[in-house]
Amino acid sequence: MGLILLEALGAGIVLVLIVWWTMFSGRKRGEMHDAGDSEKESSSDEPPSGGST
Repeated sequence: MGLILLEALGAGIVLVLIVWWTMFSGRKRGEMHDAGDSEKESSSDEPPSGGST
């Protein structure tokens, strides 16, 4: 029983380390902003006007 708990604890620690590694190992100054970002901000969830109803 103790061995199963030890193995589960080890697997949990490995999982936390993998998540930590993938979250914080990226660009040093965050995401790069380019011209493509402005298109995403201007789009809306509304359908285009002039369509059939």
